[in-house]
Amino acid sequence: MSKYLSIVIKRKVVARAKNCCEYCLSQQIYSPDSFSIEHIIPVSKGGSDLLPNLAYACQGCNNFKYNHTHSFDLVTGKWIRLYHPRKDNWTEHFKWGNDKTLLIGLSPIGRATIDKLKRNRLGVVNLRKVLTAIEEHPPY
Repeated sequence: MSKYLSIVIKRKVVARAKNCCEYCLSQQIYSPDSFSIEHIIPVSKGGSDLLPNLAYACQGCNNFKYNHTHSFDLVTGKWIRLYHPRKDNWTEHFKWGNDKTLLIGLSPIGRATIDKLKRNRLGVVNLRKVLTAIEEHPPY
């Protein structure tokens, strides 16, 4: 979490996210890595420290997103903006596969975000398998 954000802002971000990564829906309670508050639009690209520009992210999504705001969609062949947790509806861009372990992109934004953030990376998929078996995934 940013040392420049107040504890009040940090708590609001975590509560709004329901302790889940706002990109892949990984649950903090089951994650071996820490979560962080990240800038949806990076400060380096004009983003602010205001609550609407902050998202709760697992370390994997945060690292792969880095300061990117766009990625390539292989289906349309175009550069597409990444999923924006404050502006986009998750279910319009993503759905769970039949076994609830793979995330499927329903739109160019969904596909580009899954690819860029590697949201179906092996460790996350394996964790989803275990959590699905004990009925803890998807989180909501």
